[in-house]
Amino acid sequence: FRLLLGPQLIVHLLAESSYRARLVGGSHRCEGRVDVEQNGQWSTVCGYNWDLKNVVVVCRELGCGAAKGTQSSFTYKPQAEENQDFFIEEFHCKGLEDTLAQCEKEDTDYGSCSHQDYAGASCEKVLKIESPSQRLRLADGPGRCIGRVEVKHQDQWGTVCKAGWNLQAAKVVCRQLGCGKATLTRGNCKRATQGQGPIWLNQVSCSGKELTIQDCPSRPWGKNNCTHDEDTWVHCEDTTDPFELKLEGGESHCSGRLMVLHKGIWGSVCDDGWGRKENQVVCKQLGCGHPLLLPFGVQKHFGLGVGWMMLDDVRCSGNELSLEQCRHRFWGYHDCTHCDLLRMGADCAEL
Repeated sequence: FRLLLGPQLIVHLLAESSYRARLVGGSHRCEGRVDVEQNGQWSTVCGYNWDLKNVVVVCRELGCGAAKGTQSSFTYKPQAEENQDFFIEEFHCKGLEDTLAQCEKEDTDYGSCSHQDYAGASCEKVLKIESPSQRLRLADGPGRCIGRVEVKHQDQWGTVCKAGWNLQAAKVVCRQLGCGKATLTRGNCKRATQGQGPIWLNQVSCSGKELTIQDCPSRPWGKNNCTHDEDTWVHCEDTTDPFELKLEGGESHCSGRLMVLHKGIWGSVCDDGWGRKENQVVCKQLGCGHPLLLPFGVQKHFGLGVGWMMLDDVRCSGNELSLEQCRHRFWGYHDCTHCDLLRMGADCAEL
């Protein structure tokens, strides 16, 4: 199937199960001439307009390290057979794809490509294949989703300098680790949480769309004048944390002041913007019936709230299965007092 985007630019939608890449003729499996297989047939790739973004994708697909260059395939022996077909003329990768099969390709007359114009790729050698989450960690925090940012390079862990760091980079870190959304990022770690060893990255500049922090532009690895008091700290939501609700101060478990459990601590919810749709989600999550309608101007009071103020500005569509899926401020951020909780509760029909 082909979708025409312009006079020549065409997106080929290929089944990845029958389409894969390899590097041939290098000193290890992470460098060499680029070949691709489709339907059991290996073909070489033409080197016209072959660039580093394409190499980045090849390195990622093969589980190799960072892309080093686009060396001419003339460097690698043995050369391809004269009768070996070219797969396609040009790849146009953005550098964010997982495999070459996901890249856009330009459909041109590849008969003009000679066997001296093979595409080549050189990636850092990886002794063992590691997943993206195994090359990044948050250290010295209370859990796997909070801590000092550390990356693994040349089989050694090192820190990331705060210079150039922003929330977009933190989003990439949280996504790469399989955590929830980024809620906090800062530099200048306290002395007790400062790292040791190399400072690998500096001036990291992410768009927020990258798959890994290693894909973000930065200064060369290990080249910086930072100190460990400039180490970067990131706080992501931990999606493995249990999220529970309960209603207190009412006549049954389906009526009362709303409390939520976050990181093992029960806390209150502010009533800013709270309405029927939010009540609907709470009743559904607790296994109760529909929200009960009270006469106009009548409110139930369930007592003064206590403890942490966990959530504020909660906005639900009513279709969510859990209050956690509704939009809300970052956990613990609010502009409420417990006086705002005198009328903050839910009253559901019992099933």
